[in-house]
Amino acid sequence: MRLTLVQSKPQLGDVAANLAAIRSVVEDVEFDFLVLPELFATGYFFHELRQVQELSEPVPDGPTTRFLIDQAAAHAGYICAGLVERGDGGQLYNSALLVGPTGLIGCYRKLHLFFEEKLWFAPGEGPLQVYDLGIARVGMMICFDWRYPETARILALRGAQILLHPANLVEPYCQDAMVTRCLENRVFAATANRIGTDTKPNGASLTFTGRSQVVSPQGVALCQASEDGPAVLSVDITPEEADDKQVTEYNHLLRDRRTELYDPIIGKTTQ
Repeated sequence: MRLTLVQSKPQLGDVAANLAAIRSVVEDVEFDFLVLPELFATGYFFHELRQVQELSEPVPDGPTTRFLIDQAAAHAGYICAGLVERGDGGQLYNSALLVGPTGLIGCYRKLHLFFEEKLWFAPGEGPLQVYDLGIARVGMMICFDWRYPETARILALRGAQILLHPANLVEPYCQDAMVTRCLENRVFAATANRIGTDTKPNGASLTFTGRSQVVSPQGVALCQASEDGPAVLSVDITPEEADDKQVTEYNHLLRDRRTELYDPIIGKTTQ
């Protein structure tokens, strides 16, 4: 199965230009799965709530969803990508879509909001869902979800072979942490990050770290982009490799868990 990532540099607020840029870079690319960054069509470091509201779209009837479905049909593949979703009641979400040649398959709303995202978005309420597409079983997570290992673990427990991970990473160690998520769960992870710097009128800025990557269940980066350049990366994988959770002849990654001792994990912390 061919897994492809796009590492892009979105222009803040220019949806038409950002969609055109993706169309151009993938036009001649063959893929079974394509992963695009978080909020790839809008940019990330928003200035005010009104701007986010104006850039938000309904799912599945918004232009970004329609664009992704059209691209999936044109390439006879599946696509996972992030967008600003406007819910039925006008609530805003940082969401990721999974689409295929015949339409929308799933929509995931980010559970763990980072930094100023809490000013604009409501957190998702789950569930963390796994989709069996025949060629692979996949689950979605978005950017800062990486910092909560329960996210990847739940997807693995539910049978995911590949973690689809649209991202706008800014901290320097996030990509390394995804290696750990793969080792902890014996899964593939496809992290599509962006590059460039977004700057607000008040001078505040965020610089994104690139290094989009596909990591194997053994924790090996099968491909990785640079920190600061646009890229299209493709790698052929065998999703069934993620079904083998046997670490040694005596150790099974999931069956050896001591769940009777894990009660604090599901409790709320007070600090």
